[in-house]
Amino acid sequence: MNPRHGVVRSIGVICALAFLLQMAGCVAEWPISKVVYTTAEQQVLPFAIASGTPPIKPSEVPRYVELGYSAWHASPGTDYGTDPKNPVPYDKRTELAPAYAGAPNAARLLSFFAITDIHITDKESPAQPLYSGWSAPFAAPRLLVTCYSPVILSTTQVLDAAIQTVNALHKRSPFDFGISLGDNINNTQYNELRWFIDVLDGKAITPSSGVHDGADTIDYQRPYKAAGLDRTIPWYQVLGNHDQYLAGGAQENAKTQATHVGDTIINMANDPSPTGLNGSGFYMGVVDGATPYGDVIGAGPEEDFPTPPKVVADENRHSLVTETSTSLNWMGEFFHTDSKPVGHGFTQANLDKDFACYSFEPQSDLPLKVIVLDDTAKGPGQPDYGGGALDQARLDWLTGELQQGQDDGKLMIIAAHIPVKPAKGLTDDTPAHTFRDEKSEDSLLATLHAYPNLILWIAGHRHLNTVTAQPYDPSMAAQGPENSFWEVETASLRDFPQQFRTFDIRRNSDNTISIFVTDVDPAVTEGSPAAKARDYAIGAARLFGATPENNADTSSQAYNAELVKQLTPAMQAVIATCGTPLE
Repeated sequence: MNPRHGVVRSIGVICALAFLLQMAGCVAEWPISKVVYTTAEQQVLPFAIASGTPPIKPSEVPRYVELGYSAWHASPGTDYGTDPKNPVPYDKRTELAPAYAGAPNAARLLSFFAITDIHITDKESPAQPLYSGWSAPFAAPRLLVTCYSPVILSTTQVLDAAIQTVNALHKRSPFDFGISLGDNINNTQYNELRWFIDVLDGKAITPSSGVHDGADTIDYQRPYKAAGLDRTIPWYQVLGNHDQYLAGGAQENAKTQATHVGDTIINMANDPSPTGLNGSGFYMGVVDGATPYGDVIGAGPEEDFPTPPKVVADENRHSLVTETSTSLNWMGEFFHTDSKPVGHGFTQANLDKDFACYSFEPQSDLPLKVIVLDDTAKGPGQPDYGGGALDQARLDWLTGELQQGQDDGKLMIIAAHIPVKPAKGLTDDTPAHTFRDEKSEDSLLATLHAYPNLILWIAGHRHLNTVTAQPYDPSMAAQGPENSFWEVETASLRDFPQQFRTFDIRRNSDNTISIFVTDVDPAVTEGSPAAKARDYAIGAARLFGATPENNADTSSQAYNAELVKQLTPAMQAVIATCGTPLE
């Protein structure tokens, strides 16, 4: 059978299912709450876990609520001041602008939003390594949450809630564009990426695969109509490691390719690493969509199964990765869209060269360009497919873009999936560096500091809200404070704190610039799949990597700041009349 014909037939089955359920009045919509807040206005705060609370396993989902692991409450927004009667919602950071003397914001230059690490997951796929996380004990290593968390039941609905929240904020203050910073999908699958794009396009979503168990009885399985991103907002795309590698860290091979579209649950070692993938001994399981808490079935030691556990095969689960490319088919799907721009930043040239880097200028009357950089590991035999890497071709392209932007007198933003030598995060197990080694990061930073018009590096990947000042090297005689830039990481829409971020860039009256970065909790409606996913995300964060200190932490993990950046005299003159004046 031609694989493409199988895909078409499977699409037909899904479309027929959605159509029949729609005709029967069963296609849902999941509207969000009418009032929308940023975390500068209102935050989601977890309750501390009470002393003596019994420890439970991540798989004991009904007990998350029972024992308070998923409990949270709404609280006033972030406050970095000292007077509770006069809250200061933004932490003002001026260390990269020593000449700044408190000049007020004069004009808005650019406004955009970023989502990242959505990890749209086909929870019924036989190729997901669920067992490694689902079988984990209380306080298992935090990394295992990437294998299993009950948030996987509702990843498309969480994205839909986030997009509805973006639309509501856009009505308050328009965005010039949006960008996804990678890891749209969890496991390289075609159906996962189609769900992502179709949610942003506002299409009918059938959030299940295979036999589609529970489609007429279970909320997270019900076909629904996504709201779609406001058509006046163009959106762009960055490539992440999960978009290309199985569970984000292993190359697809003949075993995994066959498993994606087969009827037998993957058998591997109980270890989500590339070594474990090629081993055996444990079936990884799938979610039973007919159960309200998404019970994992077909999982456990090989000896527990007289015959290998089976699922209904589905060609729509096929991997987008081929023997020759991890990115070409993935990029190609962004040309099958109803929202703008077609390709979402990628062009025919990107496809022709199989090269996932590009740049764009969001406003014709603003001297600013966004450089979209693919900084993921490439090629067989890499030591770490979850680490950042730049080969010579991508480094040469990046320096060419930076030099052109500098020569043309344009401010520049780099948008990448993986940050470069970020500050330590909010958890003790955050890596000290994110590229393969510290030496490569230092070399890249030295290159970046040569371009004073670079104002910002934005990234996802670590699932954290961290802001890092990247100051210039005082030992370089040709450099000054204007050669510094800010690095801003945005948390994941999958794991707590389950937030996206907005960026508001303003010109100050002294022609420095201020970058306001704001975290946003997606608005939800009580009882919806997205609301339940928030509970699950908080619960999972309490169980994986649990310590007395972590479980006493009641912070929102949001970080909102005004980041001031000094510009060269030449760039100050260029932007002196730019932007929409602030009242």
